[in-house]
Amino acid sequence: MSRRVRVLVVDDSALARQAICRGLALDPDIEVVGEAADAYMARDQILKSRPDVMTLDVEMPRMNGVEFLRRLMPQYPLPVVMVSSLTQAGCQITIDALQAGAVDFVAKPSGLGADLASVLEELRVKVKLAATIDVSHWAQKSQHPGQAPVGASKATFRSDLLVAIGASTGGTEATRKILSQLPAAFPGIVITQHMPPGFTSMYAESLDRCCQMRVREARDGDAVRAGEVLIAPGGRHMRLRRGRAGLSVSCEPGEPVNGHCPSVDVLFDSVAQVAGPRAVGVILTGMGGDGARGLLAMARAGARTIGQDEATSVVYGMPKEAHKLGAVQKQLALPRIPSALVELVSGGGHV
Repeated sequence: MSRRVRVLVVDDSALARQAICRGLALDPDIEVVGEAADAYMARDQILKSRPDVMTLDVEMPRMNGVEFLRRLMPQYPLPVVMVSSLTQAGCQITIDALQAGAVDFVAKPSGLGADLASVLEELRVKVKLAATIDVSHWAQKSQHPGQAPVGASKATFRSDLLVAIGASTGGTEATRKILSQLPAAFPGIVITQHMPPGFTSMYAESLDRCCQMRVREARDGDAVRAGEVLIAPGGRHMRLRRGRAGLSVSCEPGEPVNGHCPSVDVLFDSVAQVAGPRAVGVILTGMGGDGARGLLAMARAGARTIGQDEATSVVYGMPKEAHKLGAVQKQLALPRIPSALVELVSGGGHV
């Protein structure tokens, strides 16, 4: 890096702030330029220190992280990495924070105990990645954009198709924007989003509230049905299966693939084997290359494939790797993907 990443650490716990500051300082490319115990102190520190990135606690007194982001991002867009507690409330606030503009999060164990070193290592990586992300589009942006589903009144969908989606950093909101525009009768969708255990159920519930399709965290043996979206549970690989009753998913723990569990490659490989040409694969924003080889397998099996373009990706990593392999038949800006999907599954459509 040409210069060090300037970071503001915001956490109401003095012990947590100390641990985070010390952990970040271990990387010579990172400089902690300020600390704050709540949103009001953070606001003052932002104006004083002009950080490149802010780490933000989820649950804080006076104003929680989500409300702070909702006020901050339209006025002063800043890459934010949430530091989330592994509680039900903490998980929900984290999902809401991603919707409000945070670029990523790390999950801190209770008390920042035995897993502290690995959490801080993850935080260092994500802070440096966040510094490269352009969040200027949040300026003056409405927090509750409303868009009608595409093709809701006209399309008749093929019943033999399914859509498989893979995403990582930035993918929670990219997926939300796609699903919220798909009509209730759309063919079944299976999704692997890189998330740890405990967060995927909350994420699925948040999507279910804004989509016409039913969205839920997948369970082992769940059937893939039209009008339903299955999200791979954190810590379990999701695979497509075919049985006498039709298509279903298996959700089983396993070793990380490409550093992830669930892995997009695992899902896409199974879709290539089971559904072949009766599938559409979509690879969205994310760091690394997970899903690239699996999307290539889908394309070779006859599936249609879409990759998010660089301009609309928070991190142009996964789609880029898939494109380099020749796995992406069409690159599309995020706003164009819902209508492309509707066309593809309506019978005879072309990407």
